[in-house]
Amino acid sequence: MKLVVIDDHPLVRKALVSLLSNSDIEEIKEISNVEEAMSIIVKDTPEIAMIDVRLGKENGLEIVRRTKEMKLKTKFIVLTSFISQEEFLKAEEIGVDGYILKDAYPEDILYALSVVRRGKKYYDPAITEKKEDNLINTLTSREKEVLNELGKGLRNEEIANNLYISEHTVKKHVSSILAKFNLNHRSQIVCYLNEIKIS
Repeated sequence: MKLVVIDDHPLVRKALVSLLSNSDIEEIKEISNVEEAMSIIVKDTPEIAMIDVRLGKENGLEIVRRTKEMKLKTKFIVLTSFISQEEFLKAEEIGVDGYILKDAYPEDILYALSVVRRGKKYYDPAITEKKEDNLINTLTSREKEVLNELGKGLRNEEIANNLYISEHTVKKHVSSILAKFNLNHRSQIVCYLNEIKIS
């Protein structure tokens, strides 16, 4: 496997290369900026590129966007020090294959590589937990109450009775929750709640 490490910090690049050199990767190249990265990706089409979002004054996601537009087959794993909801959502939107924090254990980084190499997505658990927290925080206090009742498997009529509101109001809140969570059915809400803890 050919791999490119794209980061503007030499120490980070050296540490990653040292870690990955003990794996089955046959070739690792180091890049520090967008134009060099695009040149290497177009020329060599590495299987995976590990990329920092913040490359000095440049944005590493620009490399992903341009590569996707050119329909090249390189997969991308964002390796970053910061959890930015805006950057994470943008990375998801343009088709990043993995997202992991730089303070992850070496074995987690190697695991992320193996997952992405098999054609699947990998997101650092710390990032997905933050995303879930942010989704919950978009709800109003009443929507959170309705969400908790949905988690008990209650019908709209039962929720209305428990919260002393009309069934019509419950339906409106359920529709709003579905929209905010980008879900289609209330059964998906129950599945979602089984995976996280609502405070």
